[in-house]
Amino acid sequence: MSLLRLDSISLKFGGLTAVDGVSFSIECGEIFTMIGPNGAGKTSIFNIISRFYEPSGGRIFFDDVEITGVPAHDIANLGIARTFQNIELFANATVLDNLLVGRHIHRATSIYQDMLFLPKVRRAEYADRHRVEEIIDFFDLQRYREQLIANLPYGVRKVCEVARALCTEPKLLLLDEPSSGLNVEETEDMVYWINDIRSDLGITVLMVEHDMTLVNRVSDRVLALNYGQVLALGAPADVARDPAVIAAYLGS
Repeated sequence: MSLLRLDSISLKFGGLTAVDGVSFSIECGEIFTMIGPNGAGKTSIFNIISRFYEPSGGRIFFDDVEITGVPAHDIANLGIARTFQNIELFANATVLDNLLVGRHIHRATSIYQDMLFLPKVRRAEYADRHRVEEIIDFFDLQRYREQLIANLPYGVRKVCEVARALCTEPKLLLLDEPSSGLNVEETEDMVYWINDIRSDLGITVLMVEHDMTLVNRVSDRVLALNYGQVLALGAPADVARDPAVIAAYLGS
């Protein structure tokens, strides 16, 4: 069953077409990757799915429900979480506090209950902290939990952003260039995290990535884009051999 489906999605900025009639679907439990040169439209598609951008045409379906008109602030409630190409964390807050931010969509208490710290609030706080600690253990972040994000190495911050997204308990995780800025060892770790997110947590992954080694090791299917259009879709090895993909990357 398709978890996410895009039907003829287009995006235009004035006279520039960033995404041109792109269609694809992602099955539950799949790791699906979009590749392509800079400016191919990959992050634009992420922003359309996240509802940061309004598509110029086409429709988006998530869990068999159309979400084309859903506002951005409701996307996390549907079960979609994302990371960003440039890390978007609260630099002057701790790892623990950043991850707790990801739990806000699960809070069902009112501001008055929170102010009085009623038993319902205490139970919710305990449940949130318990879930965050599970994610901290999942990523082996125990040594960093009380440290400020600003004081952490770049690779650890990258993992923290993935961890915060998982604290929302998504069905679909969007990873925007998860290996960007990482060294070889950190990229190797990211391979294991992505596979474990699917196998241990049962979360479907949609990824944008340039590192083809990582793409080949984790992806079930790959979608190649160029100038906002689909070049190829299929298994990683098949897409890598496609003449149109080779021409887009290396020139014809």
